[in-house]
Amino acid sequence: MNHAIAIRQTIDQYLNQLSLERLNVVAEFLAYLTDNESEDATQELLEIPNFLESFERGQKDIEEGRLVDWRTIRDDI
Repeated sequence: MNHAIAIRQTIDQYLNQLSLERLNVVAEFLAYLTDNESEDATQELLEIPNFLESFERGQKDIEEGRLVDWRTIRDDI
C-alpha cells in the first residue's frame, strides 16, 4: 500500500473521533501548514539569482504574444 494512502487513512480515523470544535482546530492548523509550505516554496524561488526579473520578463513575453511552441524546442518527448 502507498505510504501516503496509509497516512491519510490513519488521519481519517483520528478525524472521525474528534468533536466539531477540535475539527475546527485541525482545519486551522492544516491551513497554517499549507500557507507555510507555500511561503517556503516562494522564498526558495526568490533566492534563485535573477528569478524575479526573469519571471517578470516571461510574463511580459506572454502578454505580448512572444511565445514558442515547446514542441519546436523539444521534439524528443
